[in-house]
Amino acid sequence: MKQLLLIEDCKEVFQMVKQAIGAIYNLDYVDTLADAHRALAVKEYDLILLDIELPDGNGIEFCTVLQASHPLLPVFFLTSHNSLSEKVLGFSAGAEDYVTKPFSALELKARVESRLKKVELIKAQSDILDWQEIKIDKLAQEAWINPDSDSQKLGLTALEFRLLLYFANRVNAVVSRDEILNELWGDETHVYPRSVDTHVSKLRKKMGEVASIIESVHGVGYKFKPTPRQLNGYV
Repeated sequence: MKQLLLIEDCKEVFQMVKQAIGAIYNLDYVDTLADAHRALAVKEYDLILLDIELPDGNGIEFCTVLQASHPLLPVFFLTSHNSLSEKVLGFSAGAEDYVTKPFSALELKARVESRLKKVELIKAQSDILDWQEIKIDKLAQEAWINPDSDSQKLGLTALEFRLLLYFANRVNAVVSRDEILNELWGDETHVYPRSVDTHVSKLRKKMGEVASIIESVHGVGYKFKPTPRQLNGYV
């Protein structure tokens, strides 16, 4: 399920947004920019819904900083500010859309769905996947751990790289052994679900100190939980 973050200090608006899209997306809610900063530091979101006037700052300034560190993360302004000059400022800050209050639940749902479909296409075409612990070049089929400090290239086999990429394309999603098996080995009958554990173990061993980003989910399979890029320049 897609992860959305609403940054809005009015709980009534939160309830309206939840009613509009809460059934089809996981919606987190914070009412300050400081809390938004903390949420973005620990979780990877697919879209941000952002008010302009917030208790601890200006949403347009926050959007500018956010876009510098998360250029592919779409931001929708959801605000009562409806002047042309403010809309221009919002789009100049990097917003993908500007929705004024009061808004139609059906229209908001349609706008969010449309944008997220386009984001999926963009991500599928992107060659680089990048987090604090690991960086993956899909085209070169190479990966590095600790890309920002003591960067180390991983010596992965073709199968290990495919396994890593499978996880990287499913951030925070629990994937079963059977799902991994079907994706990587297809109809090969000599491979069994528990064989997946062996290959994951080998991959983790090569990943060394960052191996914990591939979490075991008891009785099910695994979850890939890298740390998102830090939101620099905003406290």
